[in-house]
Amino acid sequence: MSHIQTEPFVRITKRQDIKTAKAWLIRLISVVLALAVCGVVIYAMVKLNPIKVYAAMWKGAVGTPKRMLVTARDTVMLLCIGIGLAPAFKMRFWNIGAEGQILVGGIATAACMIYFGKTLPSWMLFAAMFVASMLAGALWSVVPAFFKARFKTNETLFTLMMNYVAIQLTSFFVAKWENPFGSNTVGIINQMTQAGWLPSLFGTQYMVNIILVLLLTVGMYVYLKYSKHGYEIAVVGESERTAKYVGINVQKVVVRTMSLSGAICGLAGFIAVAGSSHTISTSTAGGRGFTAIIVAWLAKFNTFVMILVSVLLVFLEKGAIQIASQFDLNDYASQMITGIILFFILGSEFFINYRLIFRHRKGGEAA
Repeated sequence: MSHIQTEPFVRITKRQDIKTAKAWLIRLISVVLALAVCGVVIYAMVKLNPIKVYAAMWKGAVGTPKRMLVTARDTVMLLCIGIGLAPAFKMRFWNIGAEGQILVGGIATAACMIYFGKTLPSWMLFAAMFVASMLAGALWSVVPAFFKARFKTNETLFTLMMNYVAIQLTSFFVAKWENPFGSNTVGIINQMTQAGWLPSLFGTQYMVNIILVLLLTVGMYVYLKYSKHGYEIAVVGESERTAKYVGINVQKVVVRTMSLSGAICGLAGFIAVAGSSHTISTSTAGGRGFTAIIVAWLAKFNTFVMILVSVLLVFLEKGAIQIASQFDLNDYASQMITGIILFFILGSEFFINYRLIFRHRKGGEAA
């Protein structure tokens, strides 16, 4: 009787190690394939030249100095939230509550601008706004962290529910501070005096936002990679049992790390209100708290890589808006292109972490 081949046609095995250059090559190939597939989809749907569509995306994101500035503004906002999520995610604490932490940080900032804008000197006002936003975000994140550490509650659901509480809290303050009365909006805060508005720097608007977030990028990288706290976060993320065995207070690390995560997300609320919109509303977070999850995960919590991922996501967003308006496409068509590109990029992570081994016949062995 001939030998029957029982080995599967293809096996999936986890890679033990992969060179950084090879990993980035895989990601680059995924982007090229994504653009090719998008080109086919674009032509099949609307009979447009894909090159012209991609040129329009470039124009929409960085086609003019003003658009470049807006793209940079939105990039650093997304990057700031991704930096905030990084320590929590590295600890395997799934903080899905960034939206709420941004909102309460924004509320705290707006409150300082409204109540102290006419009485405090500028430097003291900015200090109060900065500290208040971080404290608000930290306190908002400590609640689910405490219950997770003490009672082992599900942090994903807890932080998600906190978002809805924050949205209602924001609605309350919008109604309380509405200006003009009956508009159901806060309006531009301190429009005449610009008290609490982050100033232009080197003649460029949003430059303070950019510098602040870049400093956070460096600081968080050093904190996670070289500090004792960063080491404890990594150990707890790998195994709580191991962490306890080596003498790490897991509950303390969970609460401390989530406080930091929430504080930075609250700081993103400060940047949004003081450095960008100068108002507060339920759309201040704008879904970025969820998008930043992709940023943190794709970058594997490396804050410098987060810069590239944030740039890509914001570029796709601005480009999608441009092609929708320029070629009279609806939002669904433009968002489909963004979705395809993200799908390929996310899919490339599979081939970075795993390898496919195909069955091969040995000489003289019957099928």
